[in-house]
Amino acid sequence: MRTSNHLIGLVNFLTFLLSIPILGGGIWLSSRANSTDCLRFLQWPLIVIGISIMVVSLAGFAGACYRNKFLMWLYLVAMLLIIAALIGFIIFAYAVTDKGSGRTVLNRGYLDYYLQDYSGWLKDRVSDDSYWGKISSCLRDSGACRKIGRSFNGVPETSDMFFLRKLSPVESGCCKPPTDCGFSYVNETGWDTRGGMIGPNQDCMVWSNDQSMLCYQCSSCKAGVLGSLKKSWRKVSVINIVVLIILVIFYVIAYAAYRNVKRIDNDEPAGEARMTKSHPSHFHL
Repeated sequence: MRTSNHLIGLVNFLTFLLSIPILGGGIWLSSRANSTDCLRFLQWPLIVIGISIMVVSLAGFAGACYRNKFLMWLYLVAMLLIIAALIGFIIFAYAVTDKGSGRTVLNRGYLDYYLQDYSGWLKDRVSDDSYWGKISSCLRDSGACRKIGRSFNGVPETSDMFFLRKLSPVESGCCKPPTDCGFSYVNETGWDTRGGMIGPNQDCMVWSNDQSMLCYQCSSCKAGVLGSLKKSWRKVSVINIVVLIILVIFYVIAYAAYRNVKRIDNDEPAGEARMTKSHPSHFHL
């Protein structure tokens, strides 16, 4: 029994350590929610799951140390629910970010983003006027487009240098006009609109050289936020999948050890068949 308790304690300690990357992923999403992605509800499921794993692991560890079978049982039940919640979150994250990506542009290092390339619940939420007002305000306050400017030895970068840059989805969608508008480059957030082709892309009419406006009300900006969210969620989901696989392995080990503890408490020697125990021999010397 002592060996089984030690095994359960070790598994709970390792499970506690596994909660750290999950909680870290939630905190990372939270930091991006305040600066880059500007969506503040996505990180909370991860943070709650991470904290839950920590608390449940500590309960299981205490149960193993004090040989409290109730705490061990509670650990197994709660961890099973947490694993199910983590699976659900991973599936949800991939489902809502399944469609949509940036389009390659000829002679450009960056991608252009179009809202019609995205679909589903997340697109509808981001595109909602009342919700987008909060997101666009967050983007302005975070200075997302102020960080796009570059200079070399005090000399601003040229158009050729800018066109070869790898811009983030938000920088590409919100801080410059779409490439198909045909505007002439002046600087990173300033473009000469004279002679541009005002075609079917309505964002060409929305673009403004006013630094407080730029393309924050463009559909391309909404698409850029969706593209940024997709990249963030996919990074976190990869970590979650690895943690999930390890969690399941640890859960199976802990469950086997718990069964062994119960068998020993019931005075059932390891390897003894249940049929033999339920029908003991009546032969006596």
